[in-house]
Amino acid sequence: MPDFSLDALRRWPDVEGPDLVAVDATDRLVLDTAASAIETAAPGQVVTVGDRYGALTLGAVGLHGARDVRSHQDLRSAELALAANARRAGLSETYASGPLDATTLGGAHVVLLQLPRSLDALDEIAALIAAHADPSVLLVAGGRIKHMTLAMNDVLARWFAAVEPQHARQKSRVLLASQPIDGPARSWPVSQRHDDLSLTVRAHGAAFAGTRVDVGTRLLLSVLDDALPGAASAVDLGCGTGVLAAALATRRPTLRVVATDDSAAAVASAAATAEANGVADRVTVLQDDAAAALADASVDLVVLNPPFHVGAGVHTGVAHKLFDAAARILRPGGELWTVWNSHLQYRPALERAVGPTRQVTRDPKFTVTASTRT
Repeated sequence: MPDFSLDALRRWPDVEGPDLVAVDATDRLVLDTAASAIETAAPGQVVTVGDRYGALTLGAVGLHGARDVRSHQDLRSAELALAANARRAGLSETYASGPLDATTLGGAHVVLLQLPRSLDALDEIAALIAAHADPSVLLVAGGRIKHMTLAMNDVLARWFAAVEPQHARQKSRVLLASQPIDGPARSWPVSQRHDDLSLTVRAHGAAFAGTRVDVGTRLLLSVLDDALPGAASAVDLGCGTGVLAAALATRRPTLRVVATDDSAAAVASAAATAEANGVADRVTVLQDDAAAALADASVDLVVLNPPFHVGAGVHTGVAHKLFDAAARILRPGGELWTVWNSHLQYRPALERAVGPTRQVTRDPKFTVTASTRT
């Protein structure tokens, strides 16, 4: 096996920058804590969940000799980063990516987890591990202390009889969980009816905002009927739970809509939301990194409520990546309708990436703009 170093890992194709790292202290602490368990595991018995850029998966292989590792990453960009890092390290054949179900979790003896910040996401993950892993499974779950709460221990304790917090190191901490508990899991996705919007929203645990409809999305919904009324095709880019896609399909029966997101939990939620609103036959859901699978100049309308963070930090890199994606897939004369936090002042970036941009509406916090592809 070639020499392996965590320091060689990159975030690409995710956003890269001087303050954005591919490996953090939590990755290293999880690997160190689980070292003996990994080294004694048989092929196929080590699973990683939430491995952002491949540190846990490739570290288990390259540093501790794991074989046939199974991995689930919610983000498509994270899967692509793991694959790229594995190619560079000569470890492409040492792991397999899969869904968050028995395919990936079945019979696992060691599970390495980067703790999600959402308690709902942790609950869904922990329940699935408890249901499908080997009864002897050891879950090694790590996070940055500033993002961890005692409630995480309580969530894990619903599904594991033993939950043991470990000593902190470099502002990270690991929780060990073992002895899975049989019990009725919460049914995912969960559902909420919004009568004021005439929409039902369904969400898996890791979907941003859950079944709520955030203020920015509500502002965009208030003017959505004015968004290129003659459009034949539309894309809800970074669709989250698919609220905008479902609204477009509900209000415009002849419109073809694609809902696409980097997150597996988001697209599963968007599919469930479309079904709940009776438009599943007209909303195509697609997990993709910045709509990479969609053809250039193929879409009339793009709607977008871009994230303003990367991981736990505020960063506008993802928004700019999505602006460029919208510009690529829009036909000349097509429009990008975007809602954004007004203080971010995205209008010049939208002008550069897409074309002439006008303000549609604004409230004390958010701005909606329409940009025309030139």
